[in-house]
Amino acid sequence: MHHPQLTPKTTPELTPPLEELERQERRLVFRQFTNDDAWALGSLLVEMARERQAPVAIDIHRAGQQLFHAALPGSTPDNDAWIIRKRRVVERYGSASYLVGARFRAKGTTFEDSSRLDPDQYAAHGGSFPITVENVGVIGTVTVSGLPQLQDHRMVVEALENYLKL
Repeated sequence: MHHPQLTPKTTPELTPPLEELERQERRLVFRQFTNDDAWALGSLLVEMARERQAPVAIDIHRAGQQLFHAALPGSTPDNDAWIIRKRRVVERYGSASYLVGARFRAKGTTFEDSSRLDPDQYAAHGGSFPITVENVGVIGTVTVSGLPQLQDHRMVVEALENYLKL
C-alpha cells in the first residue's frame, strides 16, 4: 500500500541567523525613552495587532516600572505570564529573548537545559526586546505575547523600526 507524503499545512519558519538578530539590536536604539515614547510605541503595537487581528498582550517596562500594557481580544492571562518570563530573560541577558534562545540552540543545547534558570521564571522565547538608549544601554523592555515566538519577535521589531523610522 502506497502512502502519499504528508506535507504540513505551514512550513515552520527558520530561525534567522544570529548575525541578523544581533544587527537588529544594534540598529534599534533610542536617543531617549520617555513615558510618552512608551505610550506611542505601545499604541503603535496595538494598532498593528488590531489590523492583523492578533490575539496578543503588549507590555512596556522601564527601570522596573510598567509604562504600558494592553490585552487585545483573544489574549489570556497566560500571555501575561509569558510576558513576565520573557521580560526577565531580557533584563538578565541584555538581549532579545528570541536571540538568547537562538544562541543556546546554536550551541546545540536549549535555554531550559543549559541556563540553570527556573523555566517557570524565565523563558527565552521570542517576543521581548530590549529598549536601548544610546550611550546608556538597556533601560527597559517591549514585549508581545500571543503568537508563535518568531512572529511575536517580528511584530516587536517591525514596530520599533516604524517608530524609530528605520
